[in-house]
Amino acid sequence: MDEPLGEVTIAPNVLTTIVRQTTLEQRGVTRLAPLPPKMRSRVGSVRAADDGVFVAVTEQGVRAEVHLAAENGVNLLKLGETLQANITRAIEEMVCMTVASVDVYIDDVTLAILPPTQDS
Repeated sequence: MDEPLGEVTIAPNVLTTIVRQTTLEQRGVTRLAPLPPKMRSRVGSVRAADDGVFVAVTEQGVRAEVHLAAENGVNLLKLGETLQANITRAIEEMVCMTVASVDVYIDDVTLAILPPTQDS
């Protein structure tokens, strides 16, 4: 029988990094949006917040919340659903933790700024 060699501990900040990177790699995401003030005050020992990402580890599993700005013209519902699936998969594959929820908040839409035409 294999005996454990010791403990493996995943810091909450590692989870925020996974969520942040997975979000920013998704086509249609332009940037992370700041967390609302109420979220910043909830950070504790098994919670972490950074750059629009809040993560808590609960008995049910990892709970992630991400706030972002999306590109104009992107299907926002599909973007949110894709992010939920990708973030869940990344956490489960990289750290083998159960994901209880991934809440995606699209706080802004980035409008493309067109260059001035010669007629202007």
